[in-house]
Amino acid sequence: MNWFHFDDFLAGWIGGASSVIVGHPLDTVKTHLQAGKRYKNTLHCVLQIYRKETVAGFFKGLSFPLASITVYNSVVFGIFNNTQRVISKFRYGDERQPCGMLDLTLASMLTGLMSVGLGAPVDLVKIRLQIQTLPCLAENLNLAGTTGNGNIAVRSMTLQGQPTYRGPIHCICSILQTEGIRGLYRGAGAMVLRDVPGYTLYFIPYALFRRWLSSEGRSSPHLCSICVSGGLAGSISWVTATPADVVKSRLQADALHTRKYRGIVHCIVQSYKTEGIHVFFRGASVNAIRGFPMSATMFLGYELSLQFFRAL
Repeated sequence: MNWFHFDDFLAGWIGGASSVIVGHPLDTVKTHLQAGKRYKNTLHCVLQIYRKETVAGFFKGLSFPLASITVYNSVVFGIFNNTQRVISKFRYGDERQPCGMLDLTLASMLTGLMSVGLGAPVDLVKIRLQIQTLPCLAENLNLAGTTGNGNIAVRSMTLQGQPTYRGPIHCICSILQTEGIRGLYRGAGAMVLRDVPGYTLYFIPYALFRRWLSSEGRSSPHLCSICVSGGLAGSISWVTATPADVVKSRLQADALHTRKYRGIVHCIVQSYKTEGIHVFFRGASVNAIRGFPMSATMFLGYELSLQFFRAL
């Protein structure tokens, strides 16, 4: 097991914590845009969240991502780098042999597939906490067609003056009680469709950009090249993953009060029928914007931590 390096996991944890703090406000905006229909555009969404919930609204549900997504990113980077070593060991007989593009692609796809086991419940709880606002409650009940005149929706808003979930632990317990273990993995299929190609278009561009931007003769890449490479890779990955991310977000936000979608195909068909093809690119601009600072911070934190640990 000489190929297994624990420092990759620890460095991924540090990078993940940095990226969560930087990207959570825009992630909240992205979730509201994708799961709801009452926003005209990104700016309107930002203003509505601020008016109803002030600055605190953008950080709703931050404690759970900070505690869990850091672990998730630790697993992602740990799996990705250790998988590369396994591939190099079996293909070239030396774990230190740099991976080729095909090897990196395989490692990226396996990382995306394996990450869903931990990432699906984390994303589900994060989205449920982010989306639980009273306007969403009224919208969900109206969309479900409970009554023709909206009386029940208004009455429900009066009766349920408190958020559905008091926090991440209460959210997990409520989902387990009402939906079982399968409920925690709602949207996991869409997450596979998002993350397998998504991580390929995350790690490959990063490796290419870092190679192009790095100065020859340097033993380690410059900090600017890490930030730019990581930021560009994040924007590319998130923009291309937006259609699958829309479907995943809708499936995971679904069943907050009523269930509208039976599965991935039904969600795609219903979303297309009611909102057209543009719905699958809702939040793409936010993804492009948030993807840059989040991923730049992620890779910078990861690379610097890894250099520090290996210098000890």
